[in-house]
Amino acid sequence: MKNCVEIRWHGRGGQGAKTAALLLADVAFKTGSYVQGFPEYGPERMGAPITAYNRISPNEIRVHSNIYAPDFVVVVDESLLDTIHVTEGLNPDGAILINTSKSKEDIEKHLNGYKGRVYTIDARKVSVACLGKYFPNTPMLAGIVKVSGVMQWDSFLSEMEASFKHKFSSKPEVIEGNMNALKMAFEEVK
Repeated sequence: MKNCVEIRWHGRGGQGAKTAALLLADVAFKTGSYVQGFPEYGPERMGAPITAYNRISPNEIRVHSNIYAPDFVVVVDESLLDTIHVTEGLNPDGAILINTSKSKEDIEKHLNGYKGRVYTIDARKVSVACLGKYFPNTPMLAGIVKVSGVMQWDSFLSEMEASFKHKFSSKPEVIEGNMNALKMAFEEVK
């Protein structure tokens, strides 16, 4: 599809990959794009591998299948690098974003010879600093917006703040922590 950005998320149940994909779709929709955001998983249990997907386009999206040749891949849990072929079908002109504290060079040996761009972010560091607990989805969401350029950063922040205010209206500290995590994550992508 022309001008359609396709993103595949790999994570484990409970890490928020599905939520992040749905949030990205919601925010992209609010900024005027046509979107899809949907998960795929086997047994629904904490810790089980899950895959989620996004399609974002300025044009109507008529494809309704999983994404087999993504432009971007997000890996929320680096332990999946040894069990799932996360770069399968990944466009060499695209990129992969991995949640890890390891260097890009240490990670590349787990990417099955992928020659495209590789980005890393320590989502644990960002999450603990801003939220006090480990919630990797917020930093990974900001990271993929930066890496993909799928929308303007200011629009993304504005829509995310509105979404957080709606979702966490009785918990202003959660709103502030998540907004700080988005901003810090944007700076931490390597």
